[in-house]
Amino acid sequence: MAIFMILLYILLALIAYVVISFRKRSSYWKSQGITNEEPHPLLGNMVGLGKSKSFGDVWQEYYEKFKGSGPFLGFYFFHRPSAFLLDPALIKNVLIKDFNKFTDRGFFHNPKDDPLSGQLFLIDGNKWRRMRNKLSPTFTSGKMRFMFPIVTQICEEFVEVLAKAAEENPVVEMREMLARFTTDVIGSCAFGIECNSLKNPNAIFRVYGRKGLEEQRHGRLVMAFMNSFPELSKALKMKLFPEDVIQFFLRIVRETVEYREKNNVRRNDFMDMLIDLKNKKLIKSEHGDDLTNLTMEEITAQAHVFFNAGFETSSTTMGFALYELAQNQEMQDRVRQEIRDMYEKWENKFSYESMKDMPYLEQIIAETLRMYTVVPVLNRQALEDYVVPGNPKYVIKKGMPVLIPVVGIHHDERYYPEPHKFNPDNFAPELVAQRDSILYMPFGEGPRNCIGMRFGKMQTTVGLAMLLKNFKFSVCSETQIPLQYDKKSFLISSERGITLRVTRI
Repeated sequence: MAIFMILLYILLALIAYVVISFRKRSSYWKSQGITNEEPHPLLGNMVGLGKSKSFGDVWQEYYEKFKGSGPFLGFYFFHRPSAFLLDPALIKNVLIKDFNKFTDRGFFHNPKDDPLSGQLFLIDGNKWRRMRNKLSPTFTSGKMRFMFPIVTQICEEFVEVLAKAAEENPVVEMREMLARFTTDVIGSCAFGIECNSLKNPNAIFRVYGRKGLEEQRHGRLVMAFMNSFPELSKALKMKLFPEDVIQFFLRIVRETVEYREKNNVRRNDFMDMLIDLKNKKLIKSEHGDDLTNLTMEEITAQAHVFFNAGFETSSTTMGFALYELAQNQEMQDRVRQEIRDMYEKWENKFSYESMKDMPYLEQIIAETLRMYTVVPVLNRQALEDYVVPGNPKYVIKKGMPVLIPVVGIHHDERYYPEPHKFNPDNFAPELVAQRDSILYMPFGEGPRNCIGMRFGKMQTTVGLAMLLKNFKFSVCSETQIPLQYDKKSFLISSERGITLRVTRI
């Protein structure tokens, strides 16, 4: 009985702590005199997320409603008072000029109980700095050249698979087809494994890749709790990823490492770099440090984030690009001619160096990333109290989440005329030179930008170039116009896929 009463008191104390914290937090911005909207008792300003609004809709709507009202908006990220940045100058301070005061993202992570959450994207502090330095040599131009033939080889297989599918039925759902292509690319580059998802849609890597993104371990309320109280959630040993996903990637990485070490296999890929770090081979960072000694769990976490981030973002971008080109045949013809000219110049050989000879394709990719900003918001957390320069009333307190609505900036007519119209000329060299770089952030900005940016651009460029060289894409009765976004995804993704008519050239 005594034990029961003790547990009851602990439970009541925990509930009281949560309730008091909720009440105090929900009135924070009002007490500071900062523009804000009344928060929902549990969901804060994230009401409708997953039901009536997609993740991107939240940031877009608040940005449109409050832009110009001040350097930032008082916002409630679930139940955490947060600074929703509106001013490009302040955004540049946070991401670049005063980066050392905002190095952390502040996401929940618990590597001890959930090894996959120990990935570069989620970890903070010195642990993030050390891991970033360890992994940076993997994504140099030299490493991309080594991986380029792997990408082109898999893309050649993709062309064959798509040609066969289009012959049987010219109406093809491209989003899933593209995801199978990028799954095979990342599986090969990150794990050295032939995933075969192009030929087998139910290949194990494709199944777990989809599951890791689409299936949440917890519902919305639990996720809101974890984001509102990350340290308490960690103390309660909560996990982020489904258990079978955790165990799958731990097993695959362990088996891959053991096989390579036993058979002395080298592929000059991402996994080789991780194995070198595990085995204490000295690798000099850009700062001259000796970077060594990753654990098997750390290797798995980094391989997992490379896999998940690499296949989904690139395939989604390619799908949206083909969707727009299917509706703009003149653009499609122009870029196809550019691709043919590139092949002719390089004697029908596609190399890493030849990508620079397709500037219009590069503009198309840039415009796709602007109009369909796959990661709609950037997250940071203040490491100390920060007074906004020139606005002493506006203070970002230590530990406060900072939200940067990239999707809102990318659709602001002040920076991009007719922002909802697909226009690759937005990225003509002369216009890019006139525009502040902080107004285009599909890969983030500053020292904590996307470490895999080069790889993502390479994979997307190769995929689109080889597809457009071999196929014509056009709309059909099954094409959803306008697109509706998936309301359950934290990335911007189409609700019903992207169905196009595909014709072999």
